[in-house]
Amino acid sequence: MVNKNIDIIELIEKARKKDQKAFNTLLNTYWSDVFRFQLSKTENEDEAEDITIKTFSKAFDKIHLYNERYNFKTWLISISKNIFLDHLRKQRTNTISINKKESEAYKIFDETPSAEDQLIIEQNLAQLLNYLKQLKPHYQEIINLRYFREMSYKEMADKLNEPMSNIKVKLLRAKKLLAEIIEKSSKNDFKNK
Repeated sequence: MVNKNIDIIELIEKARKKDQKAFNTLLNTYWSDVFRFQLSKTENEDEAEDITIKTFSKAFDKIHLYNERYNFKTWLISISKNIFLDHLRKQRTNTISINKKESEAYKIFDETPSAEDQLIIEQNLAQLLNYLKQLKPHYQEIINLRYFREMSYKEMADKLNEPMSNIKVKLLRAKKLLAEIIEKSSKNDFKNK
């Protein structure tokens, strides 16, 4: 038991230095604990998995804040609990009335893009590809496999020879980094206007 604690502290130190193997080992060590906790709360495997992914993503982003006086698993569970509570709050605020007479559900649109729409889509795709090039190669690859080649998580895990839980967390991290790049670029564009 003592050896395990020493190993975990070493892994946390390596993770703080952005060591990907340390992140993967921590993820594999604690994934089932966090997932079981969430499954007991949500009673829905998809929701539990989604919140578990968010838990690890947030924990890895905030790992520099972890205090060694506390058990790492307890720290992860407390992060997971907060994400679950946020998830519940969002569900409550996203509940909308379906009885509105002018509801979008009653309007029928022609979904075929016009020539102008197609041009905008192509320009946006070119811009997106430029943003993607700013990511590290392993993040580019994971986004490419999921969104451009439309692979399932299982297919991605098989292709990259990694556990599915790692794939999900890497994809979440890649999307977060991409969002930051886009936001930064948008702010720069706004300043230059």
